[in-house]
Amino acid sequence: MIFTETKLKDAYCIGLEKLEDDRGFFARTWCRREFREKGISFNLVQGNVSFNKKRGTLRGMHYQAAPYEEAKLVWCIRGAMYDVIIDLRPYSETFKQWISVDLTAENKKLLYIPEGFAHGFLTLTDNTEVFYLMSEFYVPGSARGVRWNDPSFQIHWPAEVTVISEKDRQYPDF
Repeated sequence: MIFTETKLKDAYCIGLEKLEDDRGFFARTWCRREFREKGISFNLVQGNVSFNKKRGTLRGMHYQAAPYEEAKLVWCIRGAMYDVIIDLRPYSETFKQWISVDLTAENKKLLYIPEGFAHGFLTLTDNTEVFYLMSEFYVPGSARGVRWNDPSFQIHWPAEVTVISEKDRQYPDF
């Protein structure tokens, strides 16, 4: 696995180290030892899949409040998405800053999102499928979000949002 630091403290873009031959390739997408070598303690408890029928579907910006904060490892396994994370940790030197990463089935990049970050994405193709590994169980009473177009963050989305849940549309300003 190839870890690339992002401009947000503790968040990483992860590339696959492919072992290729005439059959195709083999690569690790998760390794506790390699994560620990980077100083990341990621306790896996849950895996999730998100299937999105239409291009322009926006999901986010989601997080869980303490004590159920969750880290995520996100991978686009079909289609393409514009993935966005926001550092919401008040003590962080990158507080309220965001980054985006294009995750596609072709580029096979993964994004490690630390606890205390909001996460969301916009699908860039129809039939986009996303696989998540989570460090915490989903706790409905702890689920929170910030609005995808909150002026506090000024996120630039590369395409029109055409599908969004009412819940995600209604989050208050930060």
